[in-house]
Amino acid sequence: MDWHLLGLSFITVFLSELGDKSQLAAIALSGRCQSPRAVFFGTAGALLLTSFLGALAGGAVSEILPTRLLKAIAAVGFAILAVRLLFLNNEEASLEADE
Repeated sequence: MDWHLLGLSFITVFLSELGDKSQLAAIALSGRCQSPRAVFFGTAGALLLTSFLGALAGGAVSEILPTRLLKAIAAVGFAILAVRLLFLNNEEASLEADE
């Protein structure tokens, strides 16, 4: 097993998941129910499943497309998201200011 890759994957996902919508949903669910353990296992299972599916899909796609092309597609996708978030947030802020 590649321990460096394992550690890098863990740190990357751990830091990216802090304070996201799924964590806030888990907080809301555990606050409303009597079994926080069930919420923990449910949310942990969902995160494991989505990560597993992402790793499978990434492995399958990497068999078909070269790594350089995959990195370029990911970079363009993230750039498009960044531009949309930048401009949508400015439009929403100006609409709220007008009200």
